[in-house]
Amino acid sequence: MKYQIKINKINTVDEIQEYWTNKDYKELLEAFDFPDSADTISENRDLLFMAITDFEPADAATIVLKYKLADHLTDGQIDQISNDMLIDTVCEEYPEMELQATLFHINQLLHKAYNSQFPSAKATIIECSVTPMDKGSGIEITKEILLKLLSKGLSERNILKRLFSEQMEQNAPFPEAENIIWEMKATDDQNFRIITSENLLKDEDLISSEFEGTVELTEDTPT
Repeated sequence: MKYQIKINKINTVDEIQEYWTNKDYKELLEAFDFPDSADTISENRDLLFMAITDFEPADAATIVLKYKLADHLTDGQIDQISNDMLIDTVCEEYPEMELQATLFHINQLLHKAYNSQFPSAKATIIECSVTPMDKGSGIEITKEILLKLLSKGLSERNILKRLFSEQMEQNAPFPEAENIIWEMKATDDQNFRIITSENLLKDEDLISSEFEGTVELTEDTPT
């Protein structure tokens, strides 16, 4: 099935502002033994930054990592990551891709709290439209299908095309797509907003803002 893909907007950001909620900030303030919290997100964010910087950077990283990832990582893994985060962008290299998005958000929270003492990472936000070229036809656009379609407009230097060339360009299963795209929102059945790591997909990787792509239907393709 053939589609027209149009990149409407692409941004590089160092923070996904809506990720941390007021509930997160209040619970983290408790984790840092900070006695007070406020009513608004911005106030609690400021208070949290004050609380964080009362701790040594690695110790603060341990507290935030335990808050978000205690169910996924051992204490030993958390201790290792909390130290590694001070010298490297762990969120770009961590082997378990399903944790990379959360590690990005933690990294950037600490980066801003400590005024750049933690190395900074970036995310890419893409807004695009995906239009079937055969009117009246179409399939459900999933993260996997969207990445396969986007591959047609990516440079051969793009890291995803080098790491997952078979999955992106052939009719092969691509389970990694669920974690490569951190978040995907549809405003309707043809317009999408996705968030991913800039390390995996950046502005200069796109060689065109409009291109065509084809998806081969399989028995498992949702319609």
